[in-house]
Amino acid sequence: MMHVHGFGLSGRYLLPTADRLGGAFHTFVPDLPGFGRSGRSVDPLDVPDLAHAAARFLDDRQVESVTLVGNSMGCPVICEFAYLYPERLKRAVLVSPAGGLNNQPLHRAIRQIGRDGLREPTRLMPVAVPDYLRFGVPSTFKMFRALTHYPSLERLLALQIPTLVVIGDRDPLMPSPARIREVAGRTDNHVLLVVLEGAAHAINFSHPGELAHIIKLFMADKPIVDDPDAPGHARAYEIHRGTYHPDATVA
Repeated sequence: MMHVHGFGLSGRYLLPTADRLGGAFHTFVPDLPGFGRSGRSVDPLDVPDLAHAAARFLDDRQVESVTLVGNSMGCPVICEFAYLYPERLKRAVLVSPAGGLNNQPLHRAIRQIGRDGLREPTRLMPVAVPDYLRFGVPSTFKMFRALTHYPSLERLLALQIPTLVVIGDRDPLMPSPARIREVAGRTDNHVLLVVLEGAAHAINFSHPGELAHIIKLFMADKPIVDDPDAPGHARAYEIHRGTYHPDATVA
């Protein structure tokens, strides 16, 4: 299982969820080229470049097939990986997928990110701020331009593997759950759509216990039920199960 980070960030904020899944899955949390510890890229990268880089990372570790867990921009990277390397992707977990029309143009995305920052736990700031500063303003414009040209919806609807989509009901970067359910209903794919109440955008960091619980149930083809061991007000529930998704109600 490999975790794919979002726009401008390193993989550090994904570690709380990855750690909770590490006992069940052989887990990787890389920094893609141009992000975090990988340093700035000399040439502007687009979504296909990042998908190819993810494949090379797996090649270096002799991993032939994988489940990918992404957050935000990491979700389009996963969709492109599925398009380029369909035989290598077993399952996809898309957490707070971003980069589509709802996040364009750039000034709209900046406002959304600003609102989200007020809804995330303050302990995320020491992790995210250094990553954003390291990524830099020029890289931000280049990467955002690449996202505006990427066919996110087309790639998402073309997925032909079991796919879990997790959204937070407090996420200002996401369309409404009703709109997301409408989009999911446009395909007969194996899409399972889950809402996590009380969560904003960086679910992998803010609600790692709840998210890891949801992912484990998805990987085992079990119904998505709330985690009784996770305290607080977050509550997980399904709002869409695709026609070809394994029916968790059948023994």
